Amino acid sequence: MSQYPILLTVPESFESSRLIIRAPLYGDGAAVNEAVVESLEELRPWMPWANGIPTVEESEVSIRKSRLEYLQRTDLRMLLIHKETGKLVGSSGLHRMDWTARSFEIGYWARTSYAGQGYIAEAVEAITNFAVQALEANRIEIHCDARNQRSAKVAERSGYTLEGVLRNHKRANDWSLRDTMIFSKVRGAEF
Repeated sequence: MSQYPILLTVPESFESSRLIIRAPLYGDGAAVNEAVVESLEELRPWMPWANGIPTVEESEVSIRKSRLEYLQRTDLRMLLIHKETGKLVGSSGLHRMDWTARSFEIGYWARTSYAGQGYIAEAVEAITNFAVQALEANRIEIHCDARNQRSAKVAERSGYTLEGVLRNHKRANDWSLRDTMIFSKVRGAEF
């Protein structure tokens, strides 16, 4: 693989059993905005960007920035689209990438109306396989607030190993100090 990530041919989309998982496209802002507004109360404790209600225009700006980052290979945000309904189920992707080590972090959130139905675990499994096969990942991590048990359960169900807990690691949205759980899969051990 090239030492220049921007030269890599990275697929724009792939599928799991119920989802189309794809790069953001111009025009996706309205669908993302609808999902975020619906889910704001559930997202607010965990997502730093969920403090206020975004406008459709702000959501489109975020999508366009994510599109450019995907093309530059600096962040691979992915939208989770329900195959049958075409509805946005949530968002995920590969973040905080170290291309020299082939290390990636999976982040995710589910739209409230699709939460608790296994879509995020399904997406995590598909994105893990994508990272291993298409990007030759050596290490994949999942980070979550130690109080976010739903997120931790996704990591555990997806076969990720809890490596440790970083105590008083970051400020939570309520400005309390939070602990961060670090889960991982590494080449040679879990894949």
